[in-house]
This record gives sequence, C-alpha cells and structure tokens, in this order.
Amino acid sequence: MLRRKSLWVFGYGSLIWDPGFAWSSRHIARLDGYERSFCMRSIHHRGTVAHPGLVLALDRGAGHCEGVAFEIPARIADETLEYLRARELISAAYLESRESLHLRDGRRIDAVTYVIDRAHDQYCGGMDLEEQAQIIARAVGGRGPNCDYLINTAAHLGELGLRDPQLDWLAQRVREIGAAPVK
Repeated sequence: MLRRKSLWVFGYGSLIWDPGFAWSSRHIARLDGYERSFCMRSIHHRGTVAHPGLVLALDRGAGHCEGVAFEIPARIADETLEYLRARELISAAYLESRESLHLRDGRRIDAVTYVIDRAHDQYCGGMDLEEQAQIIARAVGGRGPNCDYLINTAAHLGELGLRDPQLDWLAQRVREIGAAPVK
C-alpha cells in the first residue's frame, strides 16, 4: 500500500546515528511524557541471552526526551516501516506507537516511536547507573559491543547540542572501566 503523505520517525538512540533508512529531512524534536533510559535488556543487538546488554528505550515519565524526527518520503514509507519493525520489534520489548512531537521550528507532528513495554521481561527500569555502566562495559551482541552503542549515542547527541547528563556520565564511567566484553 503506497502512502500519500510522508512518514515521520522519532530517533532517540541508535536511530540518530545509524537510521538504516533514507530520509528527506531531519529535525531536532521533543517528546513529552517519556524519558530516554537504559531500561531494556538487549539479548540480540547489544548482548546475548546468557549476557544481556542494555539499550535505550523510551519509558513513561514526568520529563521529556529530545531526539531527531526523520521525515520519510511517502514513496518509501511502507518499506521503511518494514525495516524498522524487523529491527526494533525483534523481541517485542518495544511497542510501536504514534506520538506527538514538538519540532524546534514550532511545528507539531505525529511520528512512529518505539517505547518500552513495561510488562515485557526485558524491561529493567530503575537500575542504578553504576550497575548499568558495568553491564554496558562488558556486553556484546549481534550488532557489536554495548559500549559502542552508548558512546556513539552520547557523542551524536552532543554534536546535535542535546545534553543528556546520564548518558554522558555512563559514557565516561564505561571508558574508566575499560573492561573486555563478554560474549
């Protein structure tokens, strides 16, 4: 089915620096009512069942999350959604949702957004930052070391002028740990 309008997708983690799809424009965006958090155990991309890593998810909260809204041309919207579903819904720990975003230019748009399913067994919200750092420093999955995911995300957020003090602290702490990954 060919869409008539462009599709918007919200990136708050690796989609910022490795979207894996073509886009026609991208804009800094804010999503209210959710916070970026290492609250999902990764058993595929950044860890294994035996040694789970941690990946970012959007968890309901009182704050907000700043990230990137990607506009996808209508002609490739369906194939982009297929790609995203294969990538993001691999273990059903994320829920695909349509959320209202505030773009920096003042527009409000609805975007496909992947949020954590708190009822899923991979949900691990509320974990201490030091424990997160220890896991991230050592985990490796199908897409590589967990520490690369963290460091790339923190660096790209910084390049966009989006400060995330928790990610910055975690990136520094993981560099200090410098442990060999566990496979």
